[in-house]
Amino acid sequence: MEAGDKEDISAECKARLEGFKAIAESALDEVMPKGGEGDAVLAEAVRYAVGSGGKRIRPVVCMASAIAVGAGAEDVRYAAAAIELLHNYTLVHDDLPSMDNDTVRRGRPAVWKKFGEANAILVGDALQALAFAAAARQPRGTAQIVAELADKALGVVQGQVEDIDGREKTVEAVERMYARKTSDLFVAAAVMGAVGGGGSPGEVEALRRYAFNLGLAFQYEDDFFDGDSVFGRDVARSRAKARTDDALAALEGLSGDATVLKELARGLLARIL
Repeated sequence: MEAGDKEDISAECKARLEGFKAIAESALDEVMPKGGEGDAVLAEAVRYAVGSGGKRIRPVVCMASAIAVGAGAEDVRYAAAAIELLHNYTLVHDDLPSMDNDTVRRGRPAVWKKFGEANAILVGDALQALAFAAAARQPRGTAQIVAELADKALGVVQGQVEDIDGREKTVEAVERMYARKTSDLFVAAAVMGAVGGGGSPGEVEALRRYAFNLGLAFQYEDDFFDGDSVFGRDVARSRAKARTDDALAALEGLSGDATVLKELARGLLARIL
């Protein structure tokens, strides 16, 4: 699939995605600091980091997973906010000079570039704490949701360690790094949504498989379009397609409506959202 060969998603699905994003934005605004005497700089920087745009794909996966087990998007609004806060923490720290040394994020100065390197480290720390505070507000399956978020947060850190090390470039090593750096947050999003939505253990595991494969497909396709795949364009393309097929297969037999998850998997490769 070339960058121009976009597989569109339906107008109905796009409208639902916009609704999910609105719920996520409302929940994020609720749980982030408002800024008062003594904490104005931190509040401004946190809101700058989170409010700089982005597709909100992980909150969408969280809410769509809840719907796929028969619940509603609003039922997991705090879990959706939590996964987006954690994702933004990783971005703030990834941009630091000691990591990727990126000065721009989503068309604006990176947090460290605008607020200073020390403040950016602290913003990342605050975002991680806020993520767990939001997850703890989920009324159903709270302990499992918090545990899943913690497990996958550690996985992302381990993936970054492996990425920095970068010595082992076998297919297996690179895919393991992809699984931790990218798939882990997709998995957390889906599992948190399924648990928060009251899904059965079987449904939770099905959505875990879906998200694991979706995350790998996302990373393969991302590398393909960036032109920096260690596998080469043809291998990256074929692996992205295979992982998408595996993700779709995992959705069979869920008790709710998995339409959004299916369309997301098909459309995500072409960066429609």
